Amino acid sequence: MTDWTAAQKWRSVLLLALCQVMVLSLWFSATAVFPVLKAEYGLSGLQASFFSSAVAIGFVCGTLISAILSLADRIPPKTFFAAATLTAAIANGAIVLFDPTSSFVIFLRILTGVCMAGIYPVGMKMVSTWAKRDTGLLVGLLVGALTIGSAFPHILNLLDTSGIDWQLTLIASSFLAVGASGLITLVSLGSDIPKVPPFDPSSAFYAWQYRPLRLANFGYFGHMWELYAMWAWIGLFLFESFQINELENGQFYANLGTFATIAVGGFGSLIAGITADRIGRTTVTILAMAASGTCAILVGFLFGGSPMLLIIVCLIWGGSIVADSAQFSTCVIELSPKNMIGTMLTIQTSLGFLISLATIHLIPIIVDLIGWQYAFAMLAIGPFLGVIAMTKLRHLPEAASLANGHR
Repeated sequence: MTDWTAAQKWRSVLLLALCQVMVLSLWFSATAVFPVLKAEYGLSGLQASFFSSAVAIGFVCGTLISAILSLADRIPPKTFFAAATLTAAIANGAIVLFDPTSSFVIFLRILTGVCMAGIYPVGMKMVSTWAKRDTGLLVGLLVGALTIGSAFPHILNLLDTSGIDWQLTLIASSFLAVGASGLITLVSLGSDIPKVPPFDPSSAFYAWQYRPLRLANFGYFGHMWELYAMWAWIGLFLFESFQINELENGQFYANLGTFATIAVGGFGSLIAGITADRIGRTTVTILAMAASGTCAILVGFLFGGSPMLLIIVCLIWGGSIVADSAQFSTCVIELSPKNMIGTMLTIQTSLGFLISLATIHLIPIIVDLIGWQYAFAMLAIGPFLGVIAMTKLRHLPEAASLANGHR
């Protein structure tokens, strides 16, 4: 690779990562302001669940349509990304025009999620065109950007000194996404996109017919059982824990702690990507899931206890819970036929987010039944089952194609 090509590669990869940070701020923009909405409008726990899960519901619908029609492999990726981002920004910004208790707000959140089908998987496909024995690093960088973008609304909450309150977070995240829809046109691809196969809806089932892909997906599903439920509820968990402690400025510290807990996953993802390219994808995913599952069990016992100790465990949890995410996607990239990568990634993320819907809605039910002390413990089921799946993948001959032979 020439110096000019290397410079173009990193310019495009970093610009793509910036676009992901900007547009993924939409995902949790409404969730981040829920404590304020709950206080002002008396929203229930069920409504809180839908503020978080509506985006995931839309994402699942969007990715299923995209997978069946192979849109991620048929529409030019920059066009797909830009159009989806702009539409999502408009849908998210329109929320401020309606009463937060309106069912139409949930529809707008679903529409935002539908558009994400043209953003997250498509971004991973775009970055894979630059991969040269560093796929884990590149996808890790992109997932790290996604993670920081998901955390960003909590920082917007902290910066709100204008009196606009919750509307500022939604408006600011929408403007960031509009900017991303323009910047994505400046991103170059590292190689030509392979010619897509003839339209065949049954090709989506290849993810289940090929055992190595199936096991990689099972690992991802265990990871998703835990991830988005933690991201969706950790803010309220910290807020209520700090209230028990009667911590002064508890809302501020809950927002700051939530941002740090989610954002630290961006660094975890990047470090895991570098490490996985050297020691193996299954090794990194197994270690990350073991760590995050353990934290899911431990964190509840600290509820209402020392704020400092609680934040330390949350930071470890936040760093490990997403460290494996990019490596599951990288496994799919390395195990899939080149002309089906977009569709295989879309299938993986679609079903993973479908699973996350269950746990997002289970958490408030468990909180009502037994309290925050034990609510997060059930999330450990996912990563521990994921460890089993990735251990099985590790022992397959096909795993030699992962991480340049490092499994």
